[in-house]
Amino acid sequence: MFEAVLERWDGDHVVVRHHPGGAWIFVGIHSTRLGPAAGGTRLKQYESAAAGLEDCLRLARGMTRKLAVLGLPHGGGKAVIAVTEIPAGDERRRLFEWYADLLNSLGGSFITGPDVNTGEADMDVIGERSRHVFCTSLARGGSGDPSIHTAYGVFHGIRASLRHAFGSEDLGGRSVLVQGTGSVGAKLVQLLAEAGATVLATDIDEERARATGASVVPAAAALTTECDVYAPCALGATLNADSIPGLRCRVVAGAANNQLATEADGERLRAAGILYAPDYVINGGGALHGIGLEQLGWSPDELEAQVEAIGETLAQIYASADAHAISTEAAAERLAAERLAALDSRPTEAQRTVTRA
Repeated sequence: MFEAVLERWDGDHVVVRHHPGGAWIFVGIHSTRLGPAAGGTRLKQYESAAAGLEDCLRLARGMTRKLAVLGLPHGGGKAVIAVTEIPAGDERRRLFEWYADLLNSLGGSFITGPDVNTGEADMDVIGERSRHVFCTSLARGGSGDPSIHTAYGVFHGIRASLRHAFGSEDLGGRSVLVQGTGSVGAKLVQLLAEAGATVLATDIDEERARATGASVVPAAAALTTECDVYAPCALGATLNADSIPGLRCRVVAGAANNQLATEADGERLRAAGILYAPDYVINGGGALHGIGLEQLGWSPDELEAQVEAIGETLAQIYASADAHAISTEAAAERLAAERLAALDSRPTEAQRTVTRA
């Protein structure tokens, strides 16, 4: 059932395991050219195991581009644990202990962190048995929850997008619709409100959206509600041939992964006059948090500067898209390829040692 998905895979390799409790576990290692693959572990119910595998591989490819654009010393990877029901308690602990052993068997070629439906507590369980994990809790010596820096990165990305689209990054008087008010979306709502934006929130759990204090929009109306910025912060593929014609915004800039259903949707947004912030660029704050604090030894101030620079990177992408009359998605792909090539050509430590000698 996986053949059609794997035939389209352009990455290094895929690990497929079936847990005795019924879960399918997929680890997609898209690239290790710049270092061990890094990416979150997503725990989710899928309509089929093949759908879980496809999500994993798309996300892994996006991580290669994200880490290249951010200039971090890792290749891209992603893990998906596809379940029929989200586990809890002892069952959840046993699953993540088993998963930690799987990570160890990969010999350090993949390092993981939190993602959809996983968090610090799960990373702590992994960390009890494996060192191949980012973002364990502060009490366990990790960097803790990365969602605030993901939200900060999106916030700075929205400001850069407004500057390009309207000539000013001022959020006062601007309306932003945040779709999905989980750990990142709720924090983004707060940041936007503090900056003076009119914030609309929507979530399949309407009570969760209401708890943010923003004006609530029914989930069914999220894509057709008039606003300056639509910020998807839930699951991906909301932007497609059917939904794009109904959008009533000038900017799309949010934290969700895989926002475009197909590559052609970037061009559809451009043709519609909608400025799109490529998802793997604007949502890079979480990766900067885990890798920067735990591996690169950044101070909190250095991390903040790197997260704020996401806005500068988007400005560069927008200028390139305008100059070449291409979509912002295509311009981001160009930048990722350029940075990947530049990073890939750096001398190894052994080569630097020879040079110094």
